[in-house]
Order: sequence, then structure tokens, then C-alpha cells
Amino acid sequence: MAEDIIQSISNILIERQQSIAVAESVTSGHMQVALSAAPDAAHFYQGGITAYNLGQKSRHLHVEPIHAMTCNCVSQQVATEMALEVCRLFVSDWGLAITGYASKVPESNNELFAYFAISYAGRILQSGKIEPPDGEPVQVQSFYANELLKNLEALLQHTLQE
Repeated sequence: MAEDIIQSISNILIERQQSIAVAESVTSGHMQVALSAAPDAAHFYQGGITAYNLGQKSRHLHVEPIHAMTCNCVSQQVATEMALEVCRLFVSDWGLAITGYASKVPESNNELFAYFAISYAGRILQSGKIEPPDGEPVQVQSFYANELLKNLEALLQHTLQE
């Protein structure tokens, strides 16, 4: 993880007295490790949840199960629901969510991709799809986490200027 990106995120959130929480699946804790390792993380980081399957995403993050079943829990809608619910669950201002595939499986047509969403104050400010280069699952997970943190930092910088 790029320490300068984490430091920037930390500085902005602390300056604004805002908090963040993470709901992740495909990154399986990478986002939580990155944010919790920031200096003064206790001043902005509320925590996170790794929900790896439909049952856990539906139970803890209130992901709509019928839709989630149709897409193996990997869609923009699922990421959006996760980002919004993690804010409620952890009582945080910002929510990050990501769900996808870190290894090639038949359910993904043997493609690697993830959907993410970033929420603030009850609404989605950014969402999208990340397509990584081929690699081992841990490399792909790290790529996703880094890309999501870059998107968050850019969004925070942009909202800082408004």
C-alpha cells in the first residue's frame, strides 16, 4: 500500500473530523489493514467487515439476496448496498465497499474484476469497476485495494476543494 496515499486520507479525514468504515469481500481484509495501519487511525477509522458470501453480505450488510444470488454477489448494486450499510453499521461518515473476483472462476467467465462504491452521508459519491492485470490472487487483491484507496484519496481531495 502506498503510505503517502494512506497518510493523505488520514490527514483529510482527521482535519474534517470525519470517520470511515470498510465493507469488503474480494480484498478479504486488505482495506482494513491499510486504514488501520495509518498514523492516528483511531481518530478516523471506525473498522470494517469482511463478508465473503451471500449469507454474510445479506445478514450483516443487508444486501438484497435475490439480486445477489443472480450475480454471485458481484455487481455494482451489491457494492452500493455494502457501502451504504457499512456506514450505518459502524456509525461512520464515509463507507468503502468492494466485491469481485481475485481468481479466475467459471462464475466470472474466467475474468478478473471488482465493483466498488464510496459513500458519504447516506449517498454514493463514486462507484465503478476495476479490472486488474493478471496475477496471483494476493497480487490482485492488493491491486484492488490500492486502486480503491487512490479513488478515495482523489474524491477526498476533490471534495476538499468544493
